[in-house]
Amino acid sequence: MNAGSASDLPRAANQIELAITGMTCASCASRIEKRLNKLDGVAASVNYATEKATVAYDDVVAVDDLVATVHRLGYQARVPTPASAPPTAGAAAAAEPPSDDLRPMRDRLVISAVLSVPVIAFAMIPPLQFTYWQWLSLTLAAPVVVYGGWPFHRATWANLRHGAATMDTLVTVGTLAAFGWSVWALFLGTAGQPGMRHEFAFAVQRTDGAANIYFEAAAGITVFLLAGRYFEHRSRRRAGAALRALLELGAKDVAVLRGGQETRIPVDQLVVGDRFVVRPGEKIATDGQVEDGASAVDAAMVTGESVPVEVGPGDPVVGACVNAGGRLVVRATRVGADTQLAQMARLVEQAQTGKAAAQRLADRISAVFVPIVIVLSAATLGFWIGAGGGVAAAFTAAVAVLIIACPCALGLATPTALLVGTGRGAQLGILIKGPEVLESTRRVDTVVLDKTGTVTTGRMALVDVATADGVERGELLRLAGAAEHASEHPIAQAIAAGAAEAGELPAVTGFANVEGLGVTATVDGHAVVVGRARLLEERGITLPPRLTGALAAAQERGHTAVAVGWDGRARGLLVVADAVKESSAAAIARLRELGLTPILLTGDNAAVARTVGAAVGIDEVIAEVLPQDKVDVIRRLQGEGRVVAMVGDGVNDAAALAQADLGLAMGTGTDVAIEASDLTLVRGDLRAAGDAIRLARRTLRTIKGNLFWAFAYNVVALPLAVAGLLNPMIAGAAMALSSVFVVSNSLRLRRFRADLR
Repeated sequence: MNAGSASDLPRAANQIELAITGMTCASCASRIEKRLNKLDGVAASVNYATEKATVAYDDVVAVDDLVATVHRLGYQARVPTPASAPPTAGAAAAAEPPSDDLRPMRDRLVISAVLSVPVIAFAMIPPLQFTYWQWLSLTLAAPVVVYGGWPFHRATWANLRHGAATMDTLVTVGTLAAFGWSVWALFLGTAGQPGMRHEFAFAVQRTDGAANIYFEAAAGITVFLLAGRYFEHRSRRRAGAALRALLELGAKDVAVLRGGQETRIPVDQLVVGDRFVVRPGEKIATDGQVEDGASAVDAAMVTGESVPVEVGPGDPVVGACVNAGGRLVVRATRVGADTQLAQMARLVEQAQTGKAAAQRLADRISAVFVPIVIVLSAATLGFWIGAGGGVAAAFTAAVAVLIIACPCALGLATPTALLVGTGRGAQLGILIKGPEVLESTRRVDTVVLDKTGTVTTGRMALVDVATADGVERGELLRLAGAAEHASEHPIAQAIAAGAAEAGELPAVTGFANVEGLGVTATVDGHAVVVGRARLLEERGITLPPRLTGALAAAQERGHTAVAVGWDGRARGLLVVADAVKESSAAAIARLRELGLTPILLTGDNAAVARTVGAAVGIDEVIAEVLPQDKVDVIRRLQGEGRVVAMVGDGVNDAAALAQADLGLAMGTGTDVAIEASDLTLVRGDLRAAGDAIRLARRTLRTIKGNLFWAFAYNVVALPLAVAGLLNPMIAGAAMALSSVFVVSNSLRLRRFRADLR
């Protein structure tokens, strides 16, 4: 069921977001959505993945009616408690660390697993079958089937009330049939006799089932599916983690100027108009305007701008950006829910809520398979009674149909493939968040790449050196690098680092920082000036035509050119840029081989974006895009019918990563981007994006193959069960064989190799 975001719903007087609990599959979400939409004046969208319902409703509709409608369906709904703290009620609520509501499910899984191991061992290893082993199996299996399987039984009852059949129905029918028949065989049949043994015999013959028990099937299915359900819920419980990480990016406290004194207060106490101090290395507390001081502000994490922005009196600054240079006095212009950081949190929340919920394959199969099996079992019972076969034999055949129709391997089909696939991915530096991710990778046809930190290194580096006539390159780097080494400016540090690679830097005296223009210093007796061409001109130094041409070429490429002069003459030009990663061009080529169309999307200027795009082989470039506009670009591409993957690493990418059909975050990026994504590329190498998509697609194919065989083995045996010829040992062997096949098929994923070309 595709659940739209708030923006996809029709306009209504009111809009609310309900937290829904009790859903066990995508069909539950569909059922709630249909029932809410039947109410007059209501347009609802329910998302199983985030367990939220976004509802637009008219004034005539009461919120209590919406909640009551959900309750009548057998699910729980509540209105999130409004929060006074910024940025939004929903985001603030999501930002609170969730309680460990998975603990009951985890405890249920652990207890069931511990009890099930000996039950399965007794049934599968005849030498362990001591005199009264079958009674111990009953004692151990009973709490597993009742207590461990309770979530499935409860969901089955809720679905039954609405005439629906899901994976839960299949689990309940199969486990209770296996357990119930085993109890009958123990107490009323011959299975409870001392010394009873389960030997493997492959004979097709009619039996009354009085000596057969299936405790291992009932307990094993319950445990395997509990494990799959636990890991699925754990993955979905992280939905609010991106918002928490985003809000934690902001400053926690701030030095406010009040009465001429600096006072440290929590950020949430700031009001519009407050003046506050930002020292070098500190985060800017909130959006504002510089009143005093000049500095370079590193805004790459928030805006995507790779070059630090020079700011001075009158310039706007964005909260959560880092002051990389001098002391600033800023007047707050926006606080709380109005800040850019809060708006980005809202975008992430809306994008996550609107993400399509991938329906589980097993549920789709179960919706058809379960009713057929139940009807077939009833028909078998009726046929044998009508044919005079006797009630016992008829009931044996009918129950055998239910038992054989509940495949043990179904519980292994998805978890084992995910376990092996995600484990292999982790070895290769690829983290897959959950099964919902896999369907998207198969359909993706367009990949949108952020520039800074994804295609490029995200760090300023010295990329070119131009010298005046008669000046040696090494001498230029040595003197300029020494002067810049004393500066805290990111561009200066890039030059100093590049110069240090060429040789040791000499000592500096008389260093001075000219705010917004560059630095001056005395190095080896030379009066060195490094900075903008304007700084050199103010000191009577004119660039010769050769350097003027190099400066124009660098600016045309969107690079930053720093002029160098000493002793009254221009000596050279140092070009600094966000360097393209060595692996990016190869990575783009591999993405094309996978049938994907690459698009470069960045907040940086158009000249830089075009240069980077040309360097790595990307034809379509979208530049100078604000964070909120990145989401709009993704939506526009999706509106054109494309299935979009987004690769990014910064805060400014988080909402777009959540909006995309498939989000891939560079592990070297921010926690916000990583939490909002579906796949994380731990090693920060863009080539891993292609490997991640290949691995995810192969894992999905493996899951589909597992599901097919998990059902196929048992479907083949159904005619024998209907004919009353089902030998329980053949049933057990078929179940064991299907489980072994599923596990073996999943283990093939361990042979997946990264493309190292």
